[in-house]
Amino acid sequence: MDQLDYAEARKIYERAGITGRVGFGSRPAVLVIDLIVGFTDPRSPLGADFSQEVEATRQILVRAREKQVPAFFTTIYYRKDMQDAGVWPLKFPTLSVLQEDSEYARVDPRLGPAPGEIVFLKKYPSAFFGTPLTSMLLSKQVDTLIVTGVTTSGCVRASAVDSLQNGLRTIIPREAVGDRARAPHEANLFDLDAKYADVVPVSEVLSYLTRLP
Repeated sequence: MDQLDYAEARKIYERAGITGRVGFGSRPAVLVIDLIVGFTDPRSPLGADFSQEVEATRQILVRAREKQVPAFFTTIYYRKDMQDAGVWPLKFPTLSVLQEDSEYARVDPRLGPAPGEIVFLKKYPSAFFGTPLTSMLLSKQVDTLIVTGVTTSGCVRASAVDSLQNGLRTIIPREAVGDRARAPHEANLFDLDAKYADVVPVSEVLSYLTRLP
């Protein structure tokens, strides 16, 4: 989508009244989606250079930990026979490299997790589908979910939509999410910002976290 397409889409959305903002609440949590070695190491069949996204996420985590804001991480891996992956491998055969005993399933060591932070396993794009994330957030009375990770067009998008559907103010720091290709990344950020979440600069998220008591 080129700049003219974005401008036209913005006009269409504005005419439809799709212009709102959710803003920040008072009880945030950070969700780090699939920033695991299998995605952040370019040598992996699934990997790409997500150094910028890892660094932006690291900055958010540092500030969140200072404020005792809870952080959750996801990983993704499967049985060797892929029976727990359903039909997804028909679209995405290289998922088979993500095995429980593989280095690829580990959270990128630049990010942690810190002691007490939870890493949970998901099998599908959304961090909410078939996982305990909803109950974890409810137990901590979270009202704002800061979503980072990869990929923007896949697991980040699915998780952000489910976050909204679970009644959470959903914040996506632009520099802290990434994709393998720019076109789906930008198109999905545009649409997420219009309909489901607030896409904001990392600096805005850091300022928000700093202001927390």
